[in-house]
Amino acid sequence: MNATTQENGWPGVRPEVVAEVVSGLSARLQKRLDGAAAKLAQRPLSREGDEWRVEVDEEALLVLHAPGGVIADPASVHCGCLLAPACVHRAAAVTLCPLAETIEGGAESSDADADADASDADAPRAEAPETPSAPEPVLRPEPAALTPSELAAARHLHRAACALLAAGVSGAGAVSQAELLRAAHRARVAGLYRPAAAAVTVVTRVRAARSGAPDHRLVDLVSGLRELLGLTVALSTPVDASDASGAPEPTPLGELRGSARQAYAEEGGLRLYGLFAEPVLTATHAGAVSWAVDAGGRLSTVAEVTPHGDAATAAPLAVGAGNRTVRLGDAALSHREFSRAGLAVQGATRSAGGRLGAGASVRAVRAAGADWTAEPVAGLWSEPPGAQVARALAAQELPYESRPAGSDLLFLDVTLLGAAPTGPGGAAQLLARVAGSDLVIALLPGHEHPDLAFRANLALLATAHGLRLRLIGRLERADRPQLRLLAIGTPPDGSDQPGPIRLALAADRAGRANLGLERLQTADLQTADLQATAPRADHPAGPLPELPTTPPDGPPVHVLARRVAQAVTTGRSALAPSAATAAADRSLLRVAGLSTAAQLLDGLRAAAADHRRDVFGRVVPDDHDAFATAWLAAALYTEALATALCSAAWAADGTATDRTRQPARV
Repeated sequence: MNATTQENGWPGVRPEVVAEVVSGLSARLQKRLDGAAAKLAQRPLSREGDEWRVEVDEEALLVLHAPGGVIADPASVHCGCLLAPACVHRAAAVTLCPLAETIEGGAESSDADADADASDADAPRAEAPETPSAPEPVLRPEPAALTPSELAAARHLHRAACALLAAGVSGAGAVSQAELLRAAHRARVAGLYRPAAAAVTVVTRVRAARSGAPDHRLVDLVSGLRELLGLTVALSTPVDASDASGAPEPTPLGELRGSARQAYAEEGGLRLYGLFAEPVLTATHAGAVSWAVDAGGRLSTVAEVTPHGDAATAAPLAVGAGNRTVRLGDAALSHREFSRAGLAVQGATRSAGGRLGAGASVRAVRAAGADWTAEPVAGLWSEPPGAQVARALAAQELPYESRPAGSDLLFLDVTLLGAAPTGPGGAAQLLARVAGSDLVIALLPGHEHPDLAFRANLALLATAHGLRLRLIGRLERADRPQLRLLAIGTPPDGSDQPGPIRLALAADRAGRANLGLERLQTADLQTADLQATAPRADHPAGPLPELPTTPPDGPPVHVLARRVAQAVTTGRSALAPSAATAAADRSLLRVAGLSTAAQLLDGLRAAAADHRRDVFGRVVPDDHDAFATAWLAAALYTEALATALCSAAWAADGTATDRTRQPARV
């Protein structure tokens, strides 16, 4: 038998297994669960086939049976201690395992959000390959209202989400997480797939926050809780038709419920042209995804994403996935090769989100690719930047699975201006001026993980002042124009571009580079003068804009956003500042014209402090519904305000220097 050590990490576990095992503990053991999980994480872990083993102590052995790397049954977790099966060791073990969600057809996939954006929240998610033998879904009329079981499941999920928000990350231990997972399982059984998936996402991000995972981002956790509470409120609150005059159209129930299986539509024959490839790296998954455009200009994706058991080895897995064969028909080319080549596909199937199916009926052969400067690829750069930003911001309002492929991608021609210190701490940013305008944008790495090539490539490009590029990036919503850089190539007139420096890639790279999978070398930037990379006033790209080293004097939207995030981090009890602090925040917002934000902040603080007490003066526990409602209102307002600020920041008017100095006002 081949035994491996802790490098392979813990196996995945189904959310309902965690909920069932933790609920089997006594109240006394539930209080000890977090401490027991921390101790168990320090014990040596070994694997033999489908079994993971942990020596709890000299007498007790914990065995986790996980066929395919996923624990699907509570009976698969065995402990040799005297209290088993109601022992804290079993519950601690499933608490440490990463969560895995069931995909129709028996495949398992952990939550992979977003995230991703090729940042985590926006990265393409792992999906099960299309199963040709699966029957086509039967379309049934959409019910006009929730059934009693659906309504009860939605309200249970809402109560669990409210309790977790009130506790905050610091207080949301394994028991609170398990209760939310139990409610998520009930919602999934009732057919509420979208809110169930949102709840699992929240638990995954809470775990990352509590463990200090490097890919944890508070903004992602806030976004996850906002989506979950928004869904549960919409599902559990009946809509009164008599009060609907002037109100926005309610979201259809089908969209709120979601679907259990990604539906694929037949596309027939497709001629695909590779565009670029990027690594996918989340808390639970690693791999690569290739982007392609068809003759009609539509974007599609082909992914090779698998679960990983250890964050330390995840980045190399993601980079290595770029060399794996594209799973589409009989095509024998890797993701890196496909990003510069093409495919002729017969019997193609495609999801609403642009994912290409890989069923047995699909046939694909290698074909010639297309340059970024040739049709149909060049058409992606013909859309004005403002229209591209509007499209990306509008897509963020849609459910993830319904967003068109590449809706958050921007295609721009720019001239690099070099690095400049911006923001607190003087962190370096790569600035670029958009061709044909005075708009200056900040280019950020596509992913912050240091083992991916993004950051090193960005550092090299920062030395190439005046370099003209055609680029692909993912919109970063902020009050200044920001873009997460994914791929670069030569501009339409790249062979004759003026200036002392130009992009000179090897012939086999087709004039483009996948910045997350390939490292640029100094030789890829041809320059006639080694000193020409220093910013100069007479440089062809123009002088480097002067940027402030402190935050600009813009609308104080951070006042409300900080309290919204603070509630998620430390819970309801943290929103009780002194009267002087509350008055200062209120005054700052009202002076800036953000009276609605001031009212929402006052309401949030009032709801946080509104505790009922019994005759002895003791706080009576409540369901935290009023607090969650106030928090959701504040979170939705900050979301809408951030979208408006981002849209205004990308407006085409104003000079480059002014636009980098001042954020847009609302």
